[in-house]
Amino acid sequence: MAVFSIVKLSETNNHHRIDAEFYHPEYLKNKRRLTNLKIPLFSLKQVSNYITNGHTPRYADLTVGEVHFLTAEDVLDFIVNFETSKRITKEDSYKVLRRTILKENDLLITIKGKIGNAAVVYKLEGETNINQDVARIIIKKSIDKKKINPYFIAAFINSKFGRLQVDQMATSQINPFLGLSNLKQIVIPLLDEKFQNKIEGTLKKALELFYYSNFIFSQAESLLLEELGLKDFKPKYKKTYTANLSDSLSARRIDAEYFQPAYEEVIEKLKEKNIELKPLKKFILSIQKGIEPGSEKYQNVGKPFIRVSNLSIYGFINRDQKYLSEEVYLDLKENYEPKQGDILLTKDATPGIAYVVKEQFEGIISSGILKLQVNDREINKEYLALCINSFIGKMQIERDYGGSIIFHWKPEQIKKLKIPLLPLSTQQKIASLIQKSHEARKKAKELLNAAKKAIEIAIEKGENDASNYLSSLK
Repeated sequence: MAVFSIVKLSETNNHHRIDAEFYHPEYLKNKRRLTNLKIPLFSLKQVSNYITNGHTPRYADLTVGEVHFLTAEDVLDFIVNFETSKRITKEDSYKVLRRTILKENDLLITIKGKIGNAAVVYKLEGETNINQDVARIIIKKSIDKKKINPYFIAAFINSKFGRLQVDQMATSQINPFLGLSNLKQIVIPLLDEKFQNKIEGTLKKALELFYYSNFIFSQAESLLLEELGLKDFKPKYKKTYTANLSDSLSARRIDAEYFQPAYEEVIEKLKEKNIELKPLKKFILSIQKGIEPGSEKYQNVGKPFIRVSNLSIYGFINRDQKYLSEEVYLDLKENYEPKQGDILLTKDATPGIAYVVKEQFEGIISSGILKLQVNDREINKEYLALCINSFIGKMQIERDYGGSIIFHWKPEQIKKLKIPLLPLSTQQKIASLIQKSHEARKKAKELLNAAKKAIEIAIEKGENDASNYLSSLK
C-alpha cells in the first residue's frame, strides 16, 4: 500500500527540503504531537551554547598517543566506550582539535554511520577528543528561566520522539548523514525540572552499574592471569630473530611475523608453571558458521541480524544494527540462531571475540561469526570464553592472521587454539565473577531503556505517570 503526504509548497520553505521522504506521514505526525504539547519547545540550537563536530588530523597515527579519540562507533545510546577508542597525540589534540577537547557534561551525538546516538560525558578517562562523525554540544544551564539538564536532552534524543526527528533531518543517502545545521533544528520539549532530574538520576545509576560491571569483569581477567602466573608478565617483542626452515614448512607459513618469539614466549611461560594446555577442538561438540542472506534483505525493523560489529565480549551491541523480516528469520533460525549456552566466536574483521549467550535470543548470526556448542563437563564455558578474550588467546589469534590485509581466522586455526586448563573449582570462581558482571550490565541496560520509556510516557500520558513509572523501578 502506498504511503504519501500532501504538504503545501510554502511549508517546504521552512526546511529547504523537497525530498518526499522528509515529509513521511510518521515524521509529520511526530511533529504535530510535539507541537500540540502544552510544554515549551526549543530547538537544540536554542538550548546549546556551542555545537560543533571534530576532525581527523591529517597523517595522524590513530593507534598511538595519550589522548582518547572517539568515533561514531564509540558513542552508543548513553554510553561512551573508551575501551574501543582510537588514540592521538596531545600535539594533534591541542593544535588541530582544541575546540573539541571534551569536558564532563558535554553532550555527544553521532552524525554519521549510526546517526543519532546521544550520550553525556559522565566520567572522562583521561583527555578525550572526537572525530568528524561526532558532534560535541555544550548545553546551557537554563533558558527563559527553565533549567536544562543534558541527561534529559540525551534521553529525549534517544527516545522514539527524538529518533524520528533524527531520521527525518538526516540526508537521504546510502550512508545517512546528519549535518550540524539539521541537527540544530531538532525540537526539545523542556519538561519539569524535577522530572529532568529524575531522568538524570536514573541514567547515572545505570552508568555506575556499567562501571561496576566493567570492574568485576576486570577482576575475573586479573584472577585468570594470576592463577596462570601471568599477571605481571609482558612478552618481549624482538626486532630480529631467526626460525628454522622445518618450522616454516610445518606451519606452512613464510611470513616473518608468524615466528615472532613473543608469541611462543607466552606458551612457554604457561608450560613452566605446569599449566596443562589443550586445543580448543577437544571441547567443541559442534561448530556452525553463520550466514550472509544478502544486504538486499536488510530491514530497519524485524529480527536482529548479528554481525561482527554487533558483538562484544560483554554481549550484543546495537551498533548500526540490521534486521531481517519474520519470514527470512523463520527460514534461517534452525541453523543460524544462537541458543542459550552457545559460545559465539568472531572469525572475520575482528577475530577472537568470544561471548557465551546468557539468555534465549531471537536473531540470526552472520557468516563472520561461529556458533560453538561446548562440552561443559570438560570446561566451564565462561572460563573458556575469557581465555579466548584474554591476551593468551589474542596473541595466538594475532599470530594466526598476521600478515593478512583482511583479518580472517580460519576454522582449522581456531580448532588448534591452545587453552590453558585450571582446576574446575577455579574456573567456577572466575565464571561467577563474569556472571555477576553480566547481571550488573543487564540491570544497567534496563535502566537506560526505562529512561527513554519515561520520556515517552511523559509526552503521551503526562509527567505524573512518567514520574510514577520511574519511582516503581526496583
